[in-house]
Amino acid sequence: MKRRIISVCCAAVMIMGLTISAGFQTNATESQPINNHSYLTHETESTGIATLITRGADLQTGYSKIVRLGPGVIYAGGTTIAQHEVESVKVSVMVERAKDENDDWHYVDLWQKENKDSLSVSSNKRLEVEGDWYYRVRCVHSAGNDMSSSYTDGIYIEEP
Repeated sequence: MKRRIISVCCAAVMIMGLTISAGFQTNATESQPINNHSYLTHETESTGIATLITRGADLQTGYSKIVRLGPGVIYAGGTTIAQHEVESVKVSVMVERAKDENDDWHYVDLWQKENKDSLSVSSNKRLEVEGDWYYRVRCVHSAGNDMSSSYTDGIYIEEP
């Protein structure tokens, strides 16, 4: 009986802790503007991770990345990682920009890279861009027969 009371108390403490921490996480992001699932931030970099609905047989994960290198300059890229060596592993990288949370994302640049009989592929570029915009990177990842996508938050780039 004593063990059961201790177990119930421990479970209650864990549930309270999870509830309290979940509330803090939600409140921390409520004040940030959001545009089509990307928070608009003034951070120096952002990384997105591929969202897989179910784990495939070929694709393990994928990443998209954007880094502010300075006023008017960004680093953008993506990586795709397969579960095992596959016939073809690809990443398509798209850079987009928006003025604010009420603006649509506009195409800036797009490129692709493919590796044959490989486990992974990465591609990145240093780009000079127009300042006073938020920029984000979206990637499409494919390995064998599996495909997924990832995107970063939007980071503000100052005028050069």
